[in-house]
Amino acid sequence: MSEPIRLTTPLSRKDVEALKIGDQVLLNGVILTGRDAAHKRMVEMLDRGEKLPVSVDGQVIYYVGPTPAKPGAVIGSAGPTTSNRMDAYAHRLMELGLRGMIGKGSRGRNVIEAMQKHGCVYFAAIGGAGALLARSIKESSVLAWPDLGTEAIHRLVVQDFPVVVINDVRGNDLYQEGRKEFDLTAKTIV
Repeated sequence: MSEPIRLTTPLSRKDVEALKIGDQVLLNGVILTGRDAAHKRMVEMLDRGEKLPVSVDGQVIYYVGPTPAKPGAVIGSAGPTTSNRMDAYAHRLMELGLRGMIGKGSRGRNVIEAMQKHGCVYFAAIGGAGALLARSIKESSVLAWPDLGTEAIHRLVVQDFPVVVINDVRGNDLYQEGRKEFDLTAKTIV
């Protein structure tokens, strides 16, 4: 197994073009959070011609609703949410320079095509490991819409935040490749 790739945000198009499916990446720097409600508000603002409360240019958005921090902790559990719930909104943010999305589960064909067009990748974080992922988060603050509670947009400072490239800028899909490999293996066993 190869060494993980270390990347620091903001990411350039060149950064994401170098990634391929299956690459293990350790993210460092600032990432944003956003789930359904925040994405809906961002797209509604864009539809009205308004400026977003945060810049997504070169940024990575983590689909997470972190739990409240225990006393002395930076953040509570911070596991990924199902990404396809953001599919209806993702292309609009990629148009603004979004370079990465983190979540769990597969993405729709239209999102994968938008990633190819705009130079964006989809990373997966391990579902069910929110307490472990939280150890890589060194700072957390609300940037926009505190009324959304856990779904507000947060600014997270991360150190060696572990993710895997699921969809790259060439339209490749690690989940599809895994299914093909399994099918080949299953046929040889039978």
